[in-house]
Parts: sequence; C-alpha cells; structure tokens
Amino acid sequence: MIARTEVDTIHTFWTKLPCARIGRVKPYLPNGPTHIPLEYEGLVAPMRTAQAKILEALQSAHINIEKYPVLRDLAKRKGIAAAKAFSMQGILKYHGMTDWDWRIAYMPSLSVNNDAAYCVALVEFDPDLHADIATIGGKPAYGRPLERIVRSLSVLRDIAGINSHARVISKNVVRSNKTGKGLGTSAAASAAIAAAATSAVFGQKTAENSRFVSCLSRLLAGSGCRSAVGGVALWLSHPGISHEDSFAIRLDNNNELKHLRLITIPLPSRADIMTESAHHDAPNSILYKSWMHSRCDDVLECIAAVQEGNWRTLAQMAELDSMRLHGITMSGNRENKTFAWEPENMALFRLCNDLRSSGIPVYSSTDTGPTTVFMTHKDYEKDVLNGITELGLDAIPGRIAGPVVAISPEDARNEMDE
Repeated sequence: MIARTEVDTIHTFWTKLPCARIGRVKPYLPNGPTHIPLEYEGLVAPMRTAQAKILEALQSAHINIEKYPVLRDLAKRKGIAAAKAFSMQGILKYHGMTDWDWRIAYMPSLSVNNDAAYCVALVEFDPDLHADIATIGGKPAYGRPLERIVRSLSVLRDIAGINSHARVISKNVVRSNKTGKGLGTSAAASAAIAAAATSAVFGQKTAENSRFVSCLSRLLAGSGCRSAVGGVALWLSHPGISHEDSFAIRLDNNNELKHLRLITIPLPSRADIMTESAHHDAPNSILYKSWMHSRCDDVLECIAAVQEGNWRTLAQMAELDSMRLHGITMSGNRENKTFAWEPENMALFRLCNDLRSSGIPVYSSTDTGPTTVFMTHKDYEKDVLNGITELGLDAIPGRIAGPVVAISPEDARNEMDE
C-alpha cells in the first residue's frame, strides 16, 4: 500500500503537467468472436487450423499457456501504480487488423524485446476525475493517441465494474542521443501503461498474470502484447479470435538465446510514416493473403529454432520478413505508396550482405520505420559495430530484454523528472 505522503507527492507532480481529456468509449464485450472482414472470410478456417497446429507445437515444447484470470470483487476505485517495459523488434511481422476496436491481427506474429529502449508509465485512478487525462513525454496526449489509451482504460474499467477515470503519464527512454521511427517504443508504452493500470485497479498479483496484461496491452498497440511478456514472444491471432484468446507467449524461457546480440541503428523517418496508415493499406496488397498462408510454417520453424537455441534461423526470418512487410505496405495503395525506408537502409542492407560474404553472420530487421536492428552472435558484435561506424551511423549495442515489471511510483516520478 502506498503511503499518504507519497500519494500527495504524486498529486503535486500531476499538477505540473499539461494534460488532455476525452470521454468514454465502447464498453467491454464478453469473450466472443471479433469482427471478420468480408473479403477475408475464406481464410478464417485455414488460420484457425494454423492456430491449432501452433498450440500443439507449444504443448510439445512444454510452453505453458497461462489461464485468463477470474477477477470477481478484486477491483479498487482508487489506486496508483507504475511499470517499466521494453521496446520490441519484429521477427515475423504483422500489419493490418481485422477488428480495429479490439486490435486483432490477421495472423500470428513474433518479436524480440530489445533493451535499446524502454518506457516508464505511471497510472492513477481517481474517482474525483471527470475524464481520463494523459501526458506522453511531457506533452499532452490528444486525438488518436489519447483515444487508444482511453480504449484500454475503458475495457479495464468495464471488467472491474468501476467508473473511476485515470491520470496517465509515460516517458520513452532510448539508450542513445538519437531517436528514430520504428524503435518499438509504442509497444513498450502500451505494455507499461497496461501493467500499471492493472496493478492500480486489481493489485500487483493480477498485474503478474501475463495473459491478462498482454490482452490489455494489445488494445493500445497490437505489438504491445508481445512487449508485455518479454524475450522472444509469439502473439496468437487470427480473424474472429476473441479478445481473451489473442495474447502473447514467451518462447525463450530457459536462456536459449543467450548468445544473440541486438544492435540498433536509430533512423528518423523523413516521410513521417504513420503506422496506422500502413495497417490500413497492407490487407489491400495482392501479396497479403500469400503472407497469411505462409505464416503457420514460419511460426513453427521459429518455435523449433528457439528450443534449439538457433538464433541464426530467427535472424534470417526477421530479415526475410522485413522485405515481405515492406513489399506489402508499398503495394497496398494505388495512389499513395508507403515508402518507409530511407537511403541509409540500402547501405545497411548491403553492409549485412558484405559482412556475411566475409564470414560474419549478421542479419537486418526493420519494422514500420527505417530504424534497423542487426542480429548477430556475441562473438561478432565488435566487427558489426565497426562496420556500422564506418558508414557514419550511430548504433546501440543491446541484448534480449525481459517482460514488463512493476516499479514504485516514486521511482517512476524520478525517471520522469530526468
């Protein structure tokens, strides 16, 4: 329980911050099917069959699936909590959502948490508030960013049976003087906010249920469900899947990938790419359904690779699916093409090929933006860093990061002040 003096301190801290407000949104639904786009109804059965195969592979690998919790009579109308979550880098990517309200993806996806960046979030539910208020990086949240925060908070309220609104503040921290587009910080923010909000309402024990927090994280940013569980994470999803069944599971639970190194090259987007625009365009690509059909085999290969400690297969898949992802987003709109890469990306892709030709195993990965992550073995980290430096680019050496964790409100406040 938080001491009264600490709560008073946090209240004082809130009053110094600019905030924005928004009203309530659509209420929580029971555990039933989500929306299926008409033009993709024919792929529902194949994707459900794919999910069954994936679940069987997880069981064979002795990867347990946590039960969705029963939360009767646990909620509090007033509470405060904080959490820290790491950014993620896609391995098997995703774009496009079958249900925007519940942020359901067309297919399963895979990522790895990256300690190059993280987010700290502080959430306080207060019955005296008339609306949710949010501050991101010291600036008030408006429009779509605030709507997404409110959506996740409203689902939590409806599950809890409370009507208290919340104060939310988050801050992204990158281990570099430069930031870039495609770092995966929105995923970290959604995981940190979801975990802090869950703890504030239901207590820390419920916030330690990775399935619940993963589901809630998904409502702010889809990839947040993977950021929440940490490590190499698999997000289960297909058209029509229920909210409570669309969550992420960590695959590397026994330090199988301890030799993997992640080298992040932050790059800004000169085109000001919007991730949600790419989500809208992708399913219109003629390549999209083929991408869905191939996903089951790719997931099964990645599950096996993690169990074997085979980092190279994961890195190869990340590089290959980066090319698929951008081919799809570039071909999803006849009028306005989404070109997310910058000239630096071409130099980095060629660097990977040149290094591999010289015997250095390294693979590149990009998500929506140009920011690039190189994946290599620890024995080659210095060689790869030297190659990036010769291109005149900055790089952040890093490792696989863990799941979202609770921190004290005071520690969060100190982080915000820095």
